[in-house]
Amino acid sequence: MNYQKILNTISSEVSCKNSTGKVASYIPELAKIEAEKFGMHLYCVNSGHYGFGDHQERFSIQSISKVFALTLTMSLLDDELFKRVDVEPSGDPFNSLVQLEYEQGIPRNPFINAGALVISDILISHLANPKKDFLEFIHDITDNNTIIINPKVFQSEKKYSHRNAALLNLMKSFGNIKNDIEIVLDFYIYQCAIEMSCMEIATAFMIYVNGGKKMTTNKSILSHHKVKRINAIMQTCGFYDEAGEFSFRVGLPGKSGVGGGIAAVHPGQYAVTVWSPPLNPKGNSELGMYALERLTTLTGLSIF
Repeated sequence: MNYQKILNTISSEVSCKNSTGKVASYIPELAKIEAEKFGMHLYCVNSGHYGFGDHQERFSIQSISKVFALTLTMSLLDDELFKRVDVEPSGDPFNSLVQLEYEQGIPRNPFINAGALVISDILISHLANPKKDFLEFIHDITDNNTIIINPKVFQSEKKYSHRNAALLNLMKSFGNIKNDIEIVLDFYIYQCAIEMSCMEIATAFMIYVNGGKKMTTNKSILSHHKVKRINAIMQTCGFYDEAGEFSFRVGLPGKSGVGGGIAAVHPGQYAVTVWSPPLNPKGNSELGMYALERLTTLTGLSIF
């Protein structure tokens, strides 16, 4: 498969396509990102790295971090984790309070905000130094210890985190948050403020392609069985209330973030990340979804 030729075709097509999306503005620091930024990077099991555009420029990974947090949590716990967070698609906005109230404080899945906050709470209970340990986990799966958070994004997001605080308070009232609310919120925002490039995210996501093992060293990060579960949750829950649309158009497990990034995997084949800041009304990168749809169309390969 000539992936670079396919990516070059996608690059040409994207450059001619008008975006109607809007850059996320509810986190003021994200609103400053240039809407014209676009990068795409694919890491193939057999033939290595391919990319174009701004694929080596770092950006705020936001909710893509939820996959890493779930992975680290599943490396520490077995099925007892899923007594506190479910694995069902939400069908509602990622920060819905109504659904959480109806389901008595048990989030639908780990990739909506409420579920990710529960995951953060669990990690705080199990890690000696949650922020340091989480960042070291990212360094491990990327073989890159230069990855850090963006302090301006962190402070900006923390200033406008009232709804996430409300989610935490509601879950606390149902007994599903064990630690101090401010500590959990601070750790969750820290994860979202991590900056990575398309190339670095694709490298990290290779553990979901390669049965839980790092490509560079074959070190096992997570069992094949648990990786299968994470891929299944990405397929059904990775795109807020647009997961069905992504499966229909692209046909890969993946996760998006409001920073404009989307990471996806074809197990056994490749990991791919695309970055384009303008979002559609559902909060997913508009041109990113188009580029990934073109990738699986031009290769003729998806998981279906």
